[in-house]
Amino acid sequence: MLHPAGRSFAGEVFVWGESGQPTGVRLLDRPGRYPAVVRLSKGTPTPGGWPDVLGLAVRIHHPTGRPFDLLVSSSCAAPGLRHLPLPRRGFTGTYSSIMSYRTGRRRLWLAALADPESPDLGHSLAGLATAVAANRPGLLLAVASAAGPWRPFGQVTLGDQLSARDDAALAFDPIGNVPEELWLAGPLAWLRRHTYRGSRRGRGASAQSGGSMGLTV
Repeated sequence: MLHPAGRSFAGEVFVWGESGQPTGVRLLDRPGRYPAVVRLSKGTPTPGGWPDVLGLAVRIHHPTGRPFDLLVSSSCAAPGLRHLPLPRRGFTGTYSSIMSYRTGRRRLWLAALADPESPDLGHSLAGLATAVAANRPGLLLAVASAAGPWRPFGQVTLGDQLSARDDAALAFDPIGNVPEELWLAGPLAWLRRHTYRGSRRGRGASAQSGGSMGLTV
């Protein structure tokens, strides 16, 4: 089972857009506000505060179609290392898509970055829940080419925590739930599809094929 221990929150994604260097993906390039579900998690059941590969999943609910499920893992911000998972203790930091996406003939990576104006997210799941309840923190959403710098295009803000039952029912689909102009690239996309299918089966959740606002996906 992937990332079994986590906390989920209602949230909001504010996209200001990529006006200078458009990606060709309308959801990323055009300004908008969207309701979201956000889950932060530990990759393995290590004790709280121990280094771990941390995960961030953001489901962006678009009013005109299926949601966008963005799944990113703790990583290094440097271009040559952004495709490698990086264990760390705290939930504040860089999260990268690890695998690249394709849009047309271009490859790009997506990330969530620490917002210098946001409160710290803490070093444990309990600390995360406390930080979110007290401060409504957020992360910056960014895009980059293979060798270029991260370019922020939006922000995700965390709100009310979801119940443990709703958290257990969540199952994100990073392969099927993407904007129509975007798809995961590389041979590992097939492996990732089947890995997440097995993870959903292990938790008793089912995949969502459409854009319902429901939390069971």
